[in-house]
Amino acid sequence: MARIPTAAVAASGLIGGYGVARWTKKRQLGGVVLAVAGAAAAQQWQRAAGGKAAGALTAGYVAAFAGSHPLAKKVGAWPAVFGVAGGVALASWVVADRRA
Repeated sequence: MARIPTAAVAASGLIGGYGVARWTKKRQLGGVVLAVAGAAAAQQWQRAAGGKAAGALTAGYVAAFAGSHPLAKKVGAWPAVFGVAGGVALASWVVADRRA
């Protein structure tokens, strides 16, 4: 089976988590999507770039989720989610995916 780049996994977790929460009106369900994708990305980051990098990228993933909330008040919900997802994807590609 082909490996899915961690950049795509992480960005999909942020975008998908928000989308599921918004469309189902169940924030917990969106949280599950966010957590599962984050755990999958963290596992891949660990294998691709090591523990320190995986820890830093995981912290960035969580910070992006948290940072999207105040950012949404300034630019809107979807632009904020896409912006932080792009930032996480870029960091993931630089640290883990381009080595593969």
